[in-house]
Amino acid sequence: MLNYIIRRLLIGLVTLLGITFVTFLTIESAPGDIVELMLWERPDATEQDRQRLREALGLNDPMAVRYVKWVGKLVTLDFGESIKTGEPVTTMIRRHIWPTASVGIISLALAFLLSIPIGLYSAVHQGGIFDRVMSTNLYMLYSVPSYVIGMVLILYLGVKLDWFPIQGMHSDNYEELSLVGKFADQAHHYVLITICFTVGSLAYYSRFVRQNLLEVIQQDFIRTARAKGLSETRVIIHHAFRNTLIPFVSLMGLTLPFILSGSVILEHMFNWPGIGWLYMESVMSRDVNAIMGLNFMTAALVLICTLLADLAYGLVDPRISHD
Repeated sequence: MLNYIIRRLLIGLVTLLGITFVTFLTIESAPGDIVELMLWERPDATEQDRQRLREALGLNDPMAVRYVKWVGKLVTLDFGESIKTGEPVTTMIRRHIWPTASVGIISLALAFLLSIPIGLYSAVHQGGIFDRVMSTNLYMLYSVPSYVIGMVLILYLGVKLDWFPIQGMHSDNYEELSLVGKFADQAHHYVLITICFTVGSLAYYSRFVRQNLLEVIQQDFIRTARAKGLSETRVIIHHAFRNTLIPFVSLMGLTLPFILSGSVILEHMFNWPGIGWLYMESVMSRDVNAIMGLNFMTAALVLICTLLADLAYGLVDPRISHD
């Protein structure tokens, strides 16, 4: 097990370096001059100003030298300073990660808690009214982009009915509220964006559980369990569902980092100050250090969660060995 973990970590490290290099190369290959972009609001800027800024940003060094310097700082998780604001990128990520992580965790928990009973009931009652209705609705929800659902929720529940706020994490008078009032205010703001994050995952997970359970039910060991006189509930829950849970755990591990890394479009729609919002702002301002830091964080999350999912796979299914 230890050798397997060490081997995966080494492979992950090489993968991370490859991802950062491709990201750095892509940014450097983009058209336009970052110095001109930063000075566009200063029409009186001289050539000396441009040269000083270029020197301060290290843009006079060759691309390979700048990349090596960036990797050298990476050892201490120093992503450098934001070119746009001058703030350390690590500080920016820490400030923006909780809004995204909180929505991601809530939506993932809701999708997990709702998709399992929906998938189980649909599989057990295959072809019934519940299965047909849920299958149709879930396929529709999964096929609709989350930003379209967000627009519908904003227009009807936010603007027309005025039931929920559509911008930010809290109201303008947030600091004046009591502790209970602050909690209620934030919960009110979380509703719409959480629904948008949850719908797609719920639809996919429910269909995944249903399809895998239907495949497991057809296997020989399920027929053997029924032949032994076990109740249908015990057969489904203790035998069929346990085998369905194995690929489901792996799926959850693979989707977790993408949920935690945020949705660029949704967070901008709701003016949600999360990682997705920060990523869009960084791209629009061509903030190289911020983009590199955010890409590194996302890639690291994917690799770590994939490793954890593989390890959990072995815990759920004793037949899987990582020796």
